[in-house]
Amino acid sequence: MPLSESQIKSAKSKAKPYRLRDAGDPPAVPGLFVRVQPSGIKSFNLAIPGKHSSQSLGKWPSMTLEGARRQAHDRLANGSGPAKLKQIAFTKFLDDEFGPWVKENNKAGAATLANIRAQFGELFKAKKLSEITNWDIEKFKTKRLKAGISRITVNRDLDRIRVALAKGVEWKWLHENPMASVKRLKVEDSTRVRYLSADEERRMRVELGKLDAKAGKKKQPRHLRPLVLLALNTGMRRGELFSLVWENVDLERRQILVPSESAKSGKARYLPLNDEAVAVLKGIGKGKGLVFAGKTGERMTHFKRSWASLVKAAKLEDFHFHDCRHHFASRLVMAQVDLYAVQTLLGHSDSKMTQRYAHLDPEHMRAAVAKLSVVRN
Repeated sequence: MPLSESQIKSAKSKAKPYRLRDAGDPPAVPGLFVRVQPSGIKSFNLAIPGKHSSQSLGKWPSMTLEGARRQAHDRLANGSGPAKLKQIAFTKFLDDEFGPWVKENNKAGAATLANIRAQFGELFKAKKLSEITNWDIEKFKTKRLKAGISRITVNRDLDRIRVALAKGVEWKWLHENPMASVKRLKVEDSTRVRYLSADEERRMRVELGKLDAKAGKKKQPRHLRPLVLLALNTGMRRGELFSLVWENVDLERRQILVPSESAKSGKARYLPLNDEAVAVLKGIGKGKGLVFAGKTGERMTHFKRSWASLVKAAKLEDFHFHDCRHHFASRLVMAQVDLYAVQTLLGHSDSKMTQRYAHLDPEHMRAAVAKLSVVRN
């Protein structure tokens, strides 16, 4: 008989994977089945007629049974051979294939999908997935560099589209990845540490203060001031701030929990809050869900326009939002906080990442060498 959502939901994992087939009269789709893994993961698959293989459609519950049936119908109607399966529009591939997968399997999946749409959606909107070439990507690289976009940012754009197209190959929509011959841009200084001078920080804070004075106006970026001040006082990454929920904010104990699913290292950490950070959070007004939600309550993905306006108004040269994290770490090291504590607060999994700040504490090094004289005497 046809599958039902309740049947899929109640299916228990076993020692070995097993299948729940969509059989019987319509709305059942011949060849459609749910694979239940020992881990409990349930995924929709479509058996290819005449072949001993199947195609992955998506994971339940991010893909519903109705959605799986609709996609299975489309694939069966268009044929199941590789030549026909790859004839899918780029935008449809993002909507129906890559989008559901990346949001289910990547902690920053929504942001990744939004970035791909922002950078490549217009470029490839008239193309089928199979029509994208390495030359298209090379032209994209050149255009972004000419526009003044940093090499690091361009590389991140390339990494995201590379993953999407690799999934196109894995899911049999493409024979090969057009990114295979596209190289990442060389970045000269991977140990760059940009922090604010006292005067630069003063100018930034003045401009942030002006935002409060403009409160209530239609285009007031209410999120910017608390985001920046929390970054300066906690060293949290942009993605960690975007994912911050009130349930992980403890104002009584003056600490924030960065859960493993939000941390880049995959390890949870607790961050103590100083007076300014506590004041910022109290100023927002504690609620439920995301601390920094988008206009419709969804997770934010960027705030480029308001950040660019702030940097311009404060006259900050070559200062990116991630540099707030560098500023936080640099201030700690210059205050002679030991590097292990800095590593813990930043959530670095490798001490090599923290060593880039070591030169900012010359007095500590001088004191270490001075001990040699004491030993000789």
